[in-house]
Order: sequence, then C-alpha cells, then structure tokens
Amino acid sequence: GPCTECSCSSGKEPNKDPSHTKKKENGDRLFIPKIFFGTRTHKQITQITRELKRTAYSSVPMTILSSRDYTCIHPVVSNSSNRNEMCVELLEGKHGKSCSYYHNVHKLSEHHVQQSAHGVYQAWDIEDLVSLGRKLRACAYFAARELMVGADIVFCPYNYLLDPQIRESMDIKLKDQVVILDEAHNIEDCARESVSYGVTESQLRAAREELDFMVNNNIRQKDHEPLRAVCCSLI
Repeated sequence: GPCTECSCSSGKEPNKDPSHTKKKENGDRLFIPKIFFGTRTHKQITQITRELKRTAYSSVPMTILSSRDYTCIHPVVSNSSNRNEMCVELLEGKHGKSCSYYHNVHKLSEHHVQQSAHGVYQAWDIEDLVSLGRKLRACAYFAARELMVGADIVFCPYNYLLDPQIRESMDIKLKDQVVILDEAHNIEDCARESVSYGVTESQLRAAREELDFMVNNNIRQKDHEPLRAVCCSLI
C-alpha cells in the first residue's frame, strides 16, 4: 500500500487546503489577517484579556492599544494634563531634552517576543505591560504599538477603529483584517462622539475677536471672513 508517512498519500496537499483563508502577500509570504477587537472602555479590555488567559489561546501574540493616560511612565509627562503634547515635544527634543523611556522601547517589545519564542508567553493586560515597563525603564505606550506588527490579536477601544485620525496616527490598517466589536450597540454613540466637538460661548467670542483682527488687518481676508461669519451666526 502507499506510504502512510507521506502527506500526499492522504489525497490532501497541505498547501491546497481550501479552508485556508490565507492570502498571498507580495506573491511569496502568507498573509494572516489580524483580529482587531474593539471594546467600549479600557476597563473591558482588562476583563477580556483575563478571559483570554484562561483559554487555549493565552499564548497567541497580542497587544493592547491604549492612550498615554494609561501607559505613560515618564515622571513629568504622566502627571501633566496634556500628556500627548508633552510627549511629542520631548520626542522632538524641543527643549534639548529627550525621553529615556522611549529609547528603551525595544527592551520591552523584545522581552515579549523572546518570551513567545521560548513558549512562556502569556496574555497580558495594560497593567502588566506598564509594571514591566517600569522595571525595564521602557515606554509601554510605544512598545504596545510596536508589538502590533507581530500580533495576531489587537485589543483597543472602539474609537481607535472608528476615528480615521486615530487610525492614521496609530498606523492601523483594517483592509483584509478581522474586526470584532464588543457590545456593538454602543457604536453609534461612539461614532457621533468621534466627529463631535464642543465649544463654549466665550471660546466663540474670543475666536470672533481674533478673526475680526485678521480681517481688519487684511490678513488672508478671503479665508477669515467666512470663518468670522460662522462664529457670528453661532453666537
């Protein structure tokens, strides 16, 4: 009879299995879709990763995208009211200072990659990543973003998937990927929030004054006049 060791004797050639939905990327490497798992709040991500730990998939490469509010460990930036701006300023070296935690990012992302290579990888949540970041003096925010490259599953709040500006800044590409939205009935509110903006009357008045000044001093009148009209009509 035919050799039982040989995979082709079973009539199945492994690479012609129709159940494989992997697409060829660049003609050679197999493209495996990522799963983007969107939740309403950061707290829910913690619950889900806890559940993931208890399944057979606890060693699947993963990452959690979250804001600097949850992940920044820089002593000055993390206590500031505008972490995003301060972080960007530090990284651009505007005041001759830089962020040592950012320069250690590789320590944190490599730690997870090495762990998975040795088969000791475990699902983690933001707190785990941040405390490891403190130990290694490495930035959890950027490490989590770097880990997205090799991750099979990416957890994040809804707005990271819905808001095109956040998608772009986080370098999230959803084409040909799998998207799961937890408690999807909240999506409409989130979508509305991500394209809404609140202004106070005093902000409108201040804007109108500035626009008055621009128009009266012939500074790009064509652009500023319609804006002034909008401010006036809103007031």
